[in-house]
Amino acid sequence: MTIPALWLARRADKARQETNEIVAVIERVAALAPFRIRSFRFQWPADLLASWAFEMESVILGWFVLVSTGSVLALAVFGSLQFLGTLISPFFGMAGDRIGNRNLICLMRLTYVAAAACLAALFLSENATPVAVFVVATVMGLVRPSDITMRNLLVGETMPADLLMRAMGVSRTTADSARIVGALSGATLVAAVGSGVAYVAVCIVYMASLLLSLNVGIRRLRVVGERAESPFSALKAGFAYVWSTPDVRAATLLAFLMNFAAYPFVGSLLAHVAKDVYGLDQRGLGVLIACFAAGALAGSVVLVTFGARIRPARTMVVSALLWFAATLVFSWIAVPVWGEAMLVVIGFVQSFCMVPMAVILLRTADPAFRGRVMGVRMLAVYGLPLGMLLSGPLIEHFGFPLTGTLFSLVGIGVTVLIVSRWRRHLWHPEAAANTR
Repeated sequence: MTIPALWLARRADKARQETNEIVAVIERVAALAPFRIRSFRFQWPADLLASWAFEMESVILGWFVLVSTGSVLALAVFGSLQFLGTLISPFFGMAGDRIGNRNLICLMRLTYVAAAACLAALFLSENATPVAVFVVATVMGLVRPSDITMRNLLVGETMPADLLMRAMGVSRTTADSARIVGALSGATLVAAVGSGVAYVAVCIVYMASLLLSLNVGIRRLRVVGERAESPFSALKAGFAYVWSTPDVRAATLLAFLMNFAAYPFVGSLLAHVAKDVYGLDQRGLGVLIACFAAGALAGSVVLVTFGARIRPARTMVVSALLWFAATLVFSWIAVPVWGEAMLVVIGFVQSFCMVPMAVILLRTADPAFRGRVMGVRMLAVYGLPLGMLLSGPLIEHFGFPLTGTLFSLVGIGVTVLIVSRWRRHLWHPEAAANTR
């Protein structure tokens, strides 16, 4: 054997040995079990980087809009535009069924790169205005809301059923951990080098996410008996399936409620809390966002470790009630350090609400309807811009504490009504939605 061939053989043996060591670690640590699936080993870092860029953008643009306009209503409108695409999210689910979820998510992330490049050029040339930011936010808002849907579909498509809860918990850490890093890094970059250079960094992160996504979910799920349908016929069938399936219907309604009455107060409105309630700067806003994300990350880690032992529907309902109660308390806190502590609590219970909800939808939905179910579920995110648009004027007229109290009490009341209506499907231990 020649020297180059011997060297290559030794390199191959070393690579195989390192791979075997990694596999052995994965097999020993239950939380890492989903990484046995090749697609997930690429999807997780791709989703992580995309989430990182999302959070950096939210901090940069949210603060720019608030400072440029001085209006919490304008901030609420900006936050709402980021979720404009929830109206067309079912079509993304159907498109994924047609062209493949991997192909669709790559096209979406290519759009993020292009939009971020436009904003970087505007900031670097000092031509950025609130109107220009609103226009680009509208374009992003048509695509970005469906990113979570496509991630969940790829996990459900590639992951064995016994690993689904752990995989969803691990997948959720991409958004939670990125919200910590993205929020802090976005605020720090803007303060240190300005919005233009910060947006160049956002472009680079988006591009890295796109390159990793090219290796995710190479082959799409084919369903036996699948037939071609028109988009509107498929959409109609998806709505009919969601409406006629009790546990899926209840989870979708609860998702709308959480987006309408809970998420606005830990989303774009945190910029108002940081600036006008606590008197903080961009770094203070980054800390508030990071506190919420730290609690959510802790909740996701607990779910990854112990998720196989919980009953998803019961956990989802109890956590929703705790989330609204914690939001009510948070709305009356005027001291930053106590507000930060409460945001950690809210983030923790948020994970215990939303991760089991996604598991219920992926596990109980017929595979032939999974894409459409997740697309219809994404329509529930439209509750967030509605809640933002309603809460903005209420805060300006009545203040943050009274508005937070009103939304929290409405949320608790409607949650109790949902559980009462579908008690057998959400609370009974033998219900399909409570299968461990």
